[in-house]
Amino acid sequence: MYPDDIKYHKEHTWARVDGNKATIGITFYAQETLGDIVYIDEPEIDSSTEAGIELTQIESTKATSAVISPVSGKILEFNEDLGDAPEIINEDPYGKGWIALIELEDESELDKLLDAGSYEKYVEEEVKDK
Repeated sequence: MYPDDIKYHKEHTWARVDGNKATIGITFYAQETLGDIVYIDEPEIDSSTEAGIELTQIESTKATSAVISPVSGKILEFNEDLGDAPEIINEDPYGKGWIALIELEDESELDKLLDAGSYEKYVEEEVKDK
């Protein structure tokens, strides 16, 4: 359920790193909690984002939520497929449902993110606390 080649943020976003770029999305847990996703705001291309800060907004049939960036950097790309079919995030959150591609500003931030096992434990604790 949580791929090993990804780093996870406690705000239920993920980063898959390739060189100095990171593909960003929301986790399986996040999409499951949100329910049917109906819209996502396109982040501004070529703008900067910071780790722990809102990257964009996502709307579901239940709520509107902030998508928190797990890393800092320049937004290079938005997954245009989500404009017409935001439900792709529900169907494939770690593949076709990616949200943005970011050029990393500070690769050491990756050390603050969780690996798959740690994130899974974090989610289990969060569910127990609800």
